[in-house]
Amino acid sequence: MWQKQKLTQFEGSLFQQLTHLIEHYIEQGILIAGERLPSERELAKMLQINRSTVVHALELLTERSILIRRRGSGTYVNNKKWGVQTYSSINWRLPAHFYRDKKSFYQQKVAQVRTQQVHICDLANGDLPTNLIPRLQLPNISLNELIMHEKNSDALQLGLPSLKAQIATYMQTQFSMQVDINEILITSGTQQSLFLITQGLLKPGDAVGIESPSYFYSLPLFQAAGLRLYGIECDNEGITLESLSNCVQQHQIKWLFLNPIFQNPMGFVMSNKRKQAIVAFCRSQCIGIVEDDAYSSLAFKPNLPVLPIKKWDQHNQVIYLGSLSKYIGGNIRIGWMVAPHNIIKNLSNIRQHIDSGLSILPQLLAQEYLQHHHTVHQQQLRQTLQIKAEQLMHWLDCYFGGEITYQPPLGGFHLYAHLPVKTVAQELALLNQLLSKGVTVSQGTDFGDNLGTIRLSYGHFEQQFEQQIVW
Repeated sequence: MWQKQKLTQFEGSLFQQLTHLIEHYIEQGILIAGERLPSERELAKMLQINRSTVVHALELLTERSILIRRRGSGTYVNNKKWGVQTYSSINWRLPAHFYRDKKSFYQQKVAQVRTQQVHICDLANGDLPTNLIPRLQLPNISLNELIMHEKNSDALQLGLPSLKAQIATYMQTQFSMQVDINEILITSGTQQSLFLITQGLLKPGDAVGIESPSYFYSLPLFQAAGLRLYGIECDNEGITLESLSNCVQQHQIKWLFLNPIFQNPMGFVMSNKRKQAIVAFCRSQCIGIVEDDAYSSLAFKPNLPVLPIKKWDQHNQVIYLGSLSKYIGGNIRIGWMVAPHNIIKNLSNIRQHIDSGLSILPQLLAQEYLQHHHTVHQQQLRQTLQIKAEQLMHWLDCYFGGEITYQPPLGGFHLYAHLPVKTVAQELALLNQLLSKGVTVSQGTDFGDNLGTIRLSYGHFEQQFEQQIVW
């Protein structure tokens, strides 16, 4: 493992090569969270390099929180990667390892299973299954009209006015919220919205608070922007004010990114009282909030607190992100941002310089859905997902003999569970056993959580697997 020839696959000086080698071993799962590295003297001897070179590399990785050095004990792989300072993708002279496949060992095996097996129970897939995507028809528009729309895209860089009007109506219907269409920016989905925010409102090195665990943690765009992510502890109502306050004091958080309704991966719904308290606290600390609302129309029971945080925003401190990808599929990439007009104007200018705006066709399809289909389709989707969630829970209880623990989903796409394991080896053995039966899951470590947690996306659970997948 620790051989001098291993260093030569990386570019740069010796200490940079060692730094990249250790990062590579962590990314590939060769070094696991919490594992102790050999001593400085041992590493220098095994790699046939100076001890000072080893010290330099370990100190750099410790500064970036990838490693933890304990006096009198040794150097360990950080089992909590929150706050790691990453490289910025704006610097095109990035080290070569940044461009390599950063999938974990288990993620690579999942990719192999998806390629090699035709029939799998792909519970790692968080997208809407194709059989639940509504059948949308293109509006009655000629090719020439479509071309003219595209030619005028510069004038429509904030989005199609008719679609923005439909979104305003949708939010009034769903949440009793009045939204000015001049404060709506149409995007190609949440990922583009987040990218524009990281490029326009943040700079490399800024500290950002997110839920712990959170899907935000796994997004490469945060790493690419060089942001420092800090996890904020959650209970069954979302992030706690105590943890948020401590995080702000320690790390000078500038923005808070939240997914409060059927959160990914945990599935909790933040209470209205908690939402109001968070808005008030962030107001007092001059912290902006970015709210990702991907699942709020997928509640399994009435009277759940699915109103957005934006509902209580009186001082323009909340940027609301909406999306249709969980309702009409990820291929029709349409989302929207609600923010003060000057902010969305500036962010649309950034997008205009990068990719010349939006295509008209997906906007027309989204408008068709909101105008004619969303009420009936979302009701059917809720019913189908609830049935699938119940089937998945029944299978989990049977498969694990009651040794797995989880909170029953209230809505959305995901069930978050704790496995009956205590070591990395036990977890990998259990996950490999599931893989051998064609079952894939997402590890909690992908979202910044600890050993023994998994996310299961029940939209892809098929009842026939319940009989096939047994011990």
